[in-house]
Amino acid sequence: MIVRNLAEAKTVEWGNGLSRRFLTAADGMGYSLTDTIVNAGTKSRLEYRNHLEACYCISGEGEVIDMAGNSFPLREGTMYALDQHDAHFLVAAPHTDLRLVCMFTPALRGDEVHSLDEASSSAY
Repeated sequence: MIVRNLAEAKTVEWGNGLSRRFLTAADGMGYSLTDTIVNAGTKSRLEYRNHLEACYCISGEGEVIDMAGNSFPLREGTMYALDQHDAHFLVAAPHTDLRLVCMFTPALRGDEVHSLDEASSSAY
């Protein structure tokens, strides 16, 4: 059994916020579990080429925008899943941080960070 609290999770500054990684590949579960903060007023172009991801918003507001320009509002109680390695923009509202619980499969190593250059995308 694995039991961790927030203070024990590995914290990584991923570019526009923090990712607190509760489960990583080293835990042998086959998926990762993170508690992610997206800083208020930020816009991040993201793409996970090696992982599928599902996110559940537990606080804050924002939106996820696909590359066709379709916008999906995010607020407490909203889930989105990137089931096709979808390139996307993750936007936090200007007045509040966005907090997401995220699962990645296969599991993250735990030290990954994003390249937030709009011309490129994250490669993890």
